[in-house]
Amino acid sequence: MNTAAALLICLATFQPDVPPGEAIPESKPFAVEVVDAETGRGVPLVELRTVHNLRFTTDSAGVAAIAAPELMGTETYFHISSHGYEYPADGFGYRGKRLKVEPGGTARLELPRVNIAERLYRVTGAGIYADSVRLGRPTPIVEPLLNGLVVGQDSVFTVPYRGKLWWFWGDTSRPSYPLGNFHMSAATSELPSAGGLDPSVGINLDYFVDDNGFSRPMAEMPGPGPTWLSGFVVLADASGRDRLYAGYAKIRPPLDTYERGLCVYNDEAGRFDRVAVFPGIDTLHPDGHATRSLDANGEWITFASPYPIVRVAADSEALADPTRYEAFTCLEVDPSSGDPRVERDDQGLPVYRWRAGAAKLGPKEQADLIQAGTLAEGEGLLNLRDIETGAPILAHAGTVHWNEHRRRWVMITVQALGSPSFLGEVWYAEADSPLGPWAFARKVVTHNDYSFYNPMHHPEFDADGGRRIFFEGTYANTFSGTTTPTPRYDYNQIMYRLDLDDPRLNLPVAIYRIPDHQGNDRLRPVTGLNMEPRPAEGTVAFFALDRPAEGTVPIVEVLGPSGVELQAGSSPEGDRHSPTIFHALPADSDDPPPGTAPLFSFRDENGRRVFAASSSEQPLRDGWERLGGPICLVWTRPGPERQPLFP
Repeated sequence: MNTAAALLICLATFQPDVPPGEAIPESKPFAVEVVDAETGRGVPLVELRTVHNLRFTTDSAGVAAIAAPELMGTETYFHISSHGYEYPADGFGYRGKRLKVEPGGTARLELPRVNIAERLYRVTGAGIYADSVRLGRPTPIVEPLLNGLVVGQDSVFTVPYRGKLWWFWGDTSRPSYPLGNFHMSAATSELPSAGGLDPSVGINLDYFVDDNGFSRPMAEMPGPGPTWLSGFVVLADASGRDRLYAGYAKIRPPLDTYERGLCVYNDEAGRFDRVAVFPGIDTLHPDGHATRSLDANGEWITFASPYPIVRVAADSEALADPTRYEAFTCLEVDPSSGDPRVERDDQGLPVYRWRAGAAKLGPKEQADLIQAGTLAEGEGLLNLRDIETGAPILAHAGTVHWNEHRRRWVMITVQALGSPSFLGEVWYAEADSPLGPWAFARKVVTHNDYSFYNPMHHPEFDADGGRRIFFEGTYANTFSGTTTPTPRYDYNQIMYRLDLDDPRLNLPVAIYRIPDHQGNDRLRPVTGLNMEPRPAEGTVAFFALDRPAEGTVPIVEVLGPSGVELQAGSSPEGDRHSPTIFHALPADSDDPPPGTAPLFSFRDENGRRVFAASSSEQPLRDGWERLGGPICLVWTRPGPERQPLFP
């Protein structure tokens, strides 16, 4: 039998029993439920691909409705893939499952999670629960299919204002035409504390819309091109009335900023109005995400993107005055040349402090100074490292907020030049102050050659006393190598939840030197300093864990013949005078992780005891005497010894 005859027989065999010219009756879809193998919750954004490349993507309930008529009644193999999740491979390396597709039938698949963070749902766009609706299932939000005619939205900002949570996004697309709203969109939602949905369930967004029902422009500043807002903050105006302010940028093709300034929300008109135009686009300005902080000089608004290294007094007049903004930097102006130079103390170390009118010293600027030899390795303040490999992380954007559960500041940031995605690897880190020390981070979300940028932690959603935090970001094929955008999900916001008690998030914290009255080293994490008021800066000896972890030993402080000593192991039962100071790796650990070194006790040239990490057999400095063998393994300090400590 020739090939053509065989094909005709096959076509005749599978011809549906339908009169010519009539449509095949649509059967009830087959439901595939994909759940997190750990939590049992539905997993959004899972692709199910057949052998002949039909693709189905689970909705925010983790459900895919399979309605392809040629699959009904057949054994069908589905390749299963999802960013940060991985289905087990068979003997041939295929990751998938064969299912009997039946009209109205259901199959349940458990999908192991690689991500530490748990994907919850899509916040914006069309068809958030499209498959659930098609299957006749209930949905948790009021608008499960199309809200404000929004099909895509870029980069989220939120701020509590007038009793609600206000949401803002950048460029917004609609179903009726490729061009949409390029002057900021907005919506409100009820706060969870005021009757809003539990953030683990979803968000009911109430959009500001135009006469056609589409999400309308909220901030059309004068001049050509889109208007982008950031740095949202609520402050009292001159009359004492709370107002919502934001920094704005005017954009022209391809993505060049040509103007920056400040605007304020006009409650009566329902739009933002311009307050001030700032001179030059490099002038310090409201940007990123705003937080409040206090120091001896008063209350400040700091702007994080992700490092909070720009601030202004928490005053609406100061907010509108670019000369009042300060940057945390070691750069000062050379009075003879007018050029920036590194201020150094009498020991030759960089002096970091808040400086009015200074240029922002972010990760890129710091890297340029190091490459030029102006700063030495280890003198820069921004030193985020991968806890697993020790490799540097170029933090691109994100947020920093206080976390009550950890009693530290926590950062959610996306990495630039990451892998396997260029701009889709999300990291968690924590520090003792908004300024750091930011040293070690753990990847919590990964993407396979897809972007997930401008992540934002929502502190208003923190649950269980801050143990569980929520963050979202923009999922988009922009800046990635993929040429196939994910239907419905692309260019939209996706929410994640992160449990800070996950043992993988037990990261090294700074251990500070606190000299006793004789000048001997006493070591403490910041939670053990017991110093009020807290000093403006601290001296970091090294990093270690503040909680036990698998394979670690407690390091206790004991009183020995020559004074206070450290030893590995628990303090004697009932001994309240030998507290556990930190946790570390045993000194004889096999295959120690990158960035660790043995901790030794030394006697310096003045007879004082000093604890220091060193991979060398020789004393750290001339005149020092090493006392005994290694105590444990700790993480070496990647940045300056002196670190800011104000809250």
